[in-house]
Amino acid sequence: MPTFLMLSTLGPDGASTLRTNPDRINEVNREVEAMGIKVLSQWALLGQYDFCTVVEAPDLETMSKVALSLAARGTLKTQTLGAIPIANLTNILKG
Repeated sequence: MPTFLMLSTLGPDGASTLRTNPDRINEVNREVEAMGIKVLSQWALLGQYDFCTVVEAPDLETMSKVALSLAARGTLKTQTLGAIPIANLTNILKG
């Protein structure tokens, strides 16, 4: 399955929710997995983004649906990047 890196920034409402309910992170991960995506790993970040989540999705369309569904809540903004393992990239380049 394709791998994606999702960088997330919380809005004021999202930060407030996490402050009062830290388990909301796990609840959202379960909701994302119910939409067909597997959460592989997740980190809290310092800097421009609040979280980095590595996921696998069956296809770009499913990933797009999840990213838009999360953004539509208004509690966070995301930037999603496609990720290719280095071994795959070197094989592609060797052609």
